[in-house]
Amino acid sequence: MRQPSDLTPNERKASMLVMIVNSFMMWGGFFMVVPLIAIHYVEQLGWATASIGIVLGVRQLFQQGFTVVGGMLADRFGARVLILAGLIVRFLGFAAMAWADSFVLLLLSAIFAALGGALFDSPSSASIAALTTPEDRSRYFSILGVVRNLGMAIGPLVGTWLLDYDFGVVAISAASCYLVAWVFTYFVFPNVAVATNQEHMTYGIGLALRDRRFMVYNALLLGYWFLWTQITLAIPLKATEIATDNDAVSWVYGVNAAMSIILQYPVMRFMDKRFAPAATLVIGIAVMTAGLGLVSLANDIGFMLMCVALYSLGGLLASPSQQTVAAELANTTALGSYFGVAGLAIAFGGGMGSFSGGTLYGLGQAWNHPEAPWIIFTTVGIITALALFFFFTRHQLLTRPSHKSRE
Repeated sequence: MRQPSDLTPNERKASMLVMIVNSFMMWGGFFMVVPLIAIHYVEQLGWATASIGIVLGVRQLFQQGFTVVGGMLADRFGARVLILAGLIVRFLGFAAMAWADSFVLLLLSAIFAALGGALFDSPSSASIAALTTPEDRSRYFSILGVVRNLGMAIGPLVGTWLLDYDFGVVAISAASCYLVAWVFTYFVFPNVAVATNQEHMTYGIGLALRDRRFMVYNALLLGYWFLWTQITLAIPLKATEIATDNDAVSWVYGVNAAMSIILQYPVMRFMDKRFAPAATLVIGIAVMTAGLGLVSLANDIGFMLMCVALYSLGGLLASPSQQTVAAELANTTALGSYFGVAGLAIAFGGGMGSFSGGTLYGLGQAWNHPEAPWIIFTTVGIITALALFFFFTRHQLLTRPSHKSRE
């Protein structure tokens, strides 16, 4: 296992290139199938919206809940072996969806895919934090944001096209993306150490859990992840309802990706010169909230896509910023464990978002109040933005672009 400081500049560049390729394949594969789960099982097979909300919520809970284990193991054994194992498990989970013709089988395949994500998620984030410097970390997270959103756009386009043939083809194709990422990781990525202190197995987890400032930050991010998961369920369902066309899913992700590809890097460069990452995060969540709130007024696909564009603008501000703030607050002696613990916010916030998004959407339709879920999403966003603003103000993180990780 090699320390990041032992890598040559060319090895660092090659390692980051692998992370960039992996991000594209992971997000492309994920969004090739996951948004279409709701379309296939709800719109095509007539399943209850709440049942798919449960599947997606449990998937989110399992993946992010078990990232603690992935982060802890990465601190001990290095990131590479965890990433490789996770990619294979995710491949098997998504492939199994091709034969998931009952709620139980769909739930089990989603859980298996989630466990794969739990193995590679925090080791990947910790690797990026370890391979970058505080000065270029935000830039790399912005680049990764562009690549991920490109995968988020291309994935649904390919998935929607393949759905005309069979959902099983969609699932197998999505799973294959993880095999491609596995090959790149196996042959190019070194076994990078993501912890500078090799203590007992649970040392880093305990360190993170006792870090009050870090834990409060992640607790406040529950609301952000609640909002973020609506791009995989409530937003595609609303767009499909308005357009009465399954292609609306690809339109949604096309707008989301176009916003990222065109604006992510220049906008983040602009924000980095003027605001601390914490301030950019608060602004991003506020803009996401505005986009979701306006969906309550949408009655044609053009206005709906404008709402998606506003939501996406907020997301491209918030996503890299929350990662940069997490890296700044984390203790470098156990980056894997810190990012694993950070996954708990995604687990609970994203899980609540997936379950509530599906349930609230169905209830709004049943009670003839389709605007209700979007009003609730807006309320969650306002509370989250205000809570983070006061937290960052208390810790003096809003007015200075901190470039020092705590030792």
